[in-house]
Amino acid sequence: MMAESLNKRIAHVESDFALRKGYVYEEVSSQLLKEVETVYKEKGKLTDEVLSALQCVFQASLLPALDLVDKRSVSQVICPAGRSLYQVVGSSGTPYTCFTSSVYCSCPAYRYSVLLKEEHMMCKHVLAIKLSEAIGCVKILEVSNQDIANMIQRIE
Repeated sequence: MMAESLNKRIAHVESDFALRKGYVYEEVSSQLLKEVETVYKEKGKLTDEVLSALQCVFQASLLPALDLVDKRSVSQVICPAGRSLYQVVGSSGTPYTCFTSSVYCSCPAYRYSVLLKEEHMMCKHVLAIKLSEAIGCVKILEVSNQDIANMIQRIE
Protein backbone atom coordinates (compact mmCIF):
# COMPACT_ATOMS: atom_id res chain seq x y z
CA MET A 1 0.00 0.00 0.00
CA MET A 2 2.83 2.37 0.93
CA ALA A 3 4.64 1.65 -2.36
CA GLU A 4 1.47 2.42 -4.32
CA SER A 5 1.10 5.76 -2.52
CA LEU A 6 4.74 6.58 -3.18
CA ASN A 7 4.35 5.70 -6.87
CA LYS A 8 1.33 8.02 -7.10
CA ARG A 9 3.33 10.85 -5.52
CA ILE A 10 6.24 10.26 -7.89
CA ALA A 11 3.89 10.27 -10.87
CA HIS A 12 2.34 13.52 -9.62
CA VAL A 13 5.77 15.15 -9.17
CA GLU A 14 6.87 14.00 -12.63
CA SER A 15 3.66 15.35 -14.15
CA ASP A 16 4.04 18.65 -12.29
CA PHE A 17 7.66 18.92 -13.44
CA ALA A 18 6.65 18.29 -17.06
CA LEU A 19 4.01 21.03 -16.83
CA ARG A 20 6.50 23.50 -15.35
CA LYS A 21 9.11 22.55 -17.95
CA GLY A 22 6.56 23.22 -20.70
CA TYR A 23 5.63 26.55 -19.11
CA VAL A 24 9.27 27.62 -18.82
CA TYR A 25 9.89 26.61 -22.44
CA GLU A 26 6.86 28.62 -23.58
CA GLU A 27 8.02 31.67 -21.61
CA VAL A 28 11.59 31.48 -22.90
CA SER A 29 10.53 30.92 -26.49
CA SER A 30 7.96 33.74 -26.29
CA GLN A 31 10.53 36.20 -24.96
CA LEU A 32 13.08 35.09 -27.53
CA LEU A 33 10.62 35.57 -30.39
CA LYS A 34 9.89 39.09 -29.09
CA GLU A 35 13.64 39.71 -29.18
CA VAL A 36 13.73 38.41 -32.77
CA GLU A 37 11.04 40.92 -33.69
CA THR A 38 12.82 43.82 -31.98
CA VAL A 39 16.25 43.05 -33.42
CA TYR A 40 14.87 42.47 -36.92
CA LYS A 41 13.01 45.81 -36.84
CA GLU A 42 16.14 47.64 -35.66
CA LYS A 43 18.76 45.96 -37.83
CA GLY A 44 16.88 44.35 -40.73
CA LYS A 45 18.53 41.02 -39.93
CA LEU A 46 19.04 38.60 -37.09
CA THR A 47 22.27 39.07 -35.15
CA ASP A 48 24.64 36.24 -34.28
CA GLU A 49 23.58 36.58 -30.63
CA VAL A 50 19.90 36.10 -31.49
CA LEU A 51 20.68 33.19 -33.81
CA SER A 52 22.76 31.54 -31.06
CA ALA A 53 19.91 31.95 -28.57
CA LEU A 54 17.44 30.52 -31.09
CA GLN A 55 19.76 27.55 -31.64
CA CYS A 56 19.95 26.88 -27.89
CA VAL A 57 16.17 26.89 -27.51
CA PHE A 58 14.93 25.31 -30.74
CA GLN A 59 17.94 23.12 -31.58
CA ALA A 60 17.46 20.80 -34.57
CA SER A 61 14.24 22.51 -35.72
CA LEU A 62 15.89 25.92 -36.19
CA LEU A 63 17.86 25.56 -39.44
CA PRO A 64 15.06 23.83 -41.38
CA ALA A 65 12.61 26.45 -40.05
CA LEU A 66 14.89 29.32 -41.13
CA ASP A 67 15.15 27.71 -44.56
CA LEU A 68 11.34 27.76 -44.82
CA VAL A 69 11.32 31.42 -43.74
CA ASP A 70 13.97 32.28 -46.36
CA LYS A 71 11.85 30.56 -49.03
CA ARG A 72 8.77 32.52 -47.87
CA SER A 73 6.90 29.25 -47.41
CA VAL A 74 4.54 30.56 -44.71
CA SER A 75 1.03 31.77 -45.53
CA GLN A 76 -1.80 32.80 -43.27
CA VAL A 77 -5.11 31.75 -44.76
CA ILE A 78 -8.07 33.91 -43.72
CA CYS A 79 -11.75 33.97 -44.64
CA PRO A 80 -14.53 36.57 -44.36
CA ALA A 81 -15.97 34.82 -41.26
CA GLY A 82 -12.73 35.58 -39.41
CA ARG A 83 -11.36 32.04 -39.28
CA SER A 84 -7.70 31.62 -40.02
CA LEU A 85 -5.03 28.99 -40.21
CA TYR A 86 -1.54 28.74 -41.56
CA GLN A 87 -0.17 26.75 -44.42
CA VAL A 88 3.53 26.04 -44.69
CA VAL A 89 4.95 24.50 -47.81
CA GLY A 90 7.47 21.99 -46.51
CA SER A 91 10.88 21.27 -47.97
CA SER A 92 9.34 18.42 -50.01
CA GLY A 93 6.76 20.79 -51.53
CA THR A 94 3.90 19.40 -49.45
CA PRO A 95 1.65 22.04 -47.85
CA TYR A 96 1.01 21.46 -44.14
CA THR A 97 -1.83 23.03 -42.18
CA CYS A 98 -0.92 24.57 -38.84
CA PHE A 99 -2.62 26.27 -35.90
CA THR A 100 -0.20 28.30 -33.83
CA SER A 101 -2.57 28.75 -30.91
CA SER A 102 -2.30 25.03 -30.22
CA VAL A 103 1.14 24.56 -31.83
CA TYR A 104 -0.50 21.98 -34.12
CA CYS A 105 0.80 20.91 -37.53
CA SER A 106 -0.48 18.26 -39.92
CA CYS A 107 3.05 17.03 -40.73
CA PRO A 108 4.29 13.54 -39.77
CA ALA A 109 7.16 15.01 -37.72
CA TYR A 110 4.65 16.76 -35.46
CA ARG A 111 2.85 13.50 -34.74
CA TYR A 112 6.07 11.57 -34.18
CA SER A 113 8.60 13.99 -32.63
CA VAL A 114 6.23 16.32 -30.78
CA LEU A 115 3.32 14.13 -29.72
CA LEU A 116 4.62 10.57 -29.62
CA LYS A 117 8.31 10.89 -28.69
CA GLU A 118 8.05 14.34 -27.01
CA GLU A 119 11.50 15.18 -28.41
CA HIS A 120 10.48 18.67 -29.55
CA MET A 121 7.95 21.23 -28.39
CA MET A 122 7.04 22.14 -31.99
CA CYS A 123 7.91 21.09 -35.51
CA LYS A 124 9.89 23.17 -38.00
CA HIS A 125 6.68 24.34 -39.70
CA VAL A 126 5.22 25.91 -36.55
CA LEU A 127 8.60 27.42 -35.71
CA ALA A 128 8.78 28.86 -39.25
CA ILE A 129 5.38 30.48 -38.67
CA LYS A 130 6.50 32.03 -35.39
CA LEU A 131 9.73 33.32 -36.95
CA SER A 132 7.90 34.64 -40.03
CA GLU A 133 5.43 36.47 -37.81
CA ALA A 134 8.28 37.96 -35.78
CA ILE A 135 10.04 39.35 -38.84
CA GLY A 136 6.86 40.25 -40.69
CA CYS A 137 7.12 38.04 -43.77
CA VAL A 138 3.92 36.00 -43.60
CA LYS A 139 1.99 35.93 -46.88
CA ILE A 140 -1.75 36.53 -46.51
CA LEU A 141 -4.15 34.46 -48.58
CA GLU A 142 -7.83 35.39 -48.55
CA VAL A 143 -10.18 32.52 -49.30
CA SER A 144 -13.92 31.90 -49.06
CA ASN A 145 -15.56 30.51 -45.94
CA GLN A 146 -16.18 27.25 -47.80
CA ASP A 147 -12.53 26.99 -48.91
CA ILE A 148 -11.22 27.29 -45.36
CA ALA A 149 -13.84 24.82 -44.12
CA ASN A 150 -12.63 22.37 -46.78
CA MET A 151 -9.01 22.90 -45.69
CA ILE A 152 -9.92 22.16 -42.09
CA GLN A 153 -11.87 19.03 -43.08
CA ARG A 154 -8.86 17.66 -44.98
CA ILE A 155 -6.63 17.76 -41.89
CA GLU A 156 -5.61 14.24 -40.90
